[in-house]
Amino acid sequence: MTLPVPTTAAPPVGIVGLGQLGGSLAAALVAAGREVRGWDVDPAAREAAAARGVAVTRGLAGVVVLAVPLPAMATALDGVDVDPAATVTDLGSVKGPVLASVGAALGSRFVGGHPMCGTERSGHEATDPGLFRGARWALCLEPGTELPRWLRAAEVALAAGAEVVPVTAAEHDDAVAAVSHVPHLLAAALAAAAGEAGPLALALAAGSFRDGTRVIGSDPAFVTAMVEGNAGPTAAALDRVRAQLARPWPELVAAGHAVRTAVPGRRTVRVPLDRAALLALGRAGGAVTRRLAAFVEGWVPGP
Repeated sequence: MTLPVPTTAAPPVGIVGLGQLGGSLAAALVAAGREVRGWDVDPAAREAAAARGVAVTRGLAGVVVLAVPLPAMATALDGVDVDPAATVTDLGSVKGPVLASVGAALGSRFVGGHPMCGTERSGHEATDPGLFRGARWALCLEPGTELPRWLRAAEVALAAGAEVVPVTAAEHDDAVAAVSHVPHLLAAALAAAAGEAGPLALALAAGSFRDGTRVIGSDPAFVTAMVEGNAGPTAAALDRVRAQLARPWPELVAAGHAVRTAVPGRRTVRVPLDRAALLALGRAGGAVTRRLAAFVEGWVPGP
């Protein structure tokens, strides 16, 4: 197995879908000096991307990133000319269904990914080249994943300013159910309950309500596709929340406060380019921050 090394020329990046995530990734990579090509069915998105230095074309090669909504993921490459040697990754918020569709079609050429960032806004107007800076970017290492392709996808995430978290698709879906998908449902429930409380309650709503309901300002179709696409883990995570709400309120408040205000340190580590070692880093709550020749550098929580 030949691994790419940092001194070899970085391949071009092709992005399918130039909305908030795809457009932001394209802008970040252009700023980092990467060659970026892109395509979107929306002429306005193509025009906006071209103005930011993206070569707008249907011909994509190198590392091809699918930045389209989950329902469109399986057909994202229709009408696009992708180099047969290209590595394909995605930005979808659920990995199991994408692995079952895109992954099954592309085999070892596919590396599932999910940057943990974004806002309730959408479309190319929401493009922000700093969107990925400091964000965790989950990148799937399945038993059949080719490590050289995983590294190429990781280099894209690192170039955008993110930190890479090695995971499996199943581990990812379990984790994001707790920290992303259930929060969307809780935000919806909080907003709907406040609406039932009447106009006075909504008039008095301030920071805690705003922060607690922000994410449900997202496109309802996006949220529905996300939670239904990860229904099993999301239901299990929601059950854990219900169990917490059944605790005596002082205990619940104290427990939640302790988790939310904990500030763990970081311990720098070097990890060999090995699937088991990389996954161990992710399972420990760590992330990759830099690619070196025979290993990666990153961190894990520690003193």
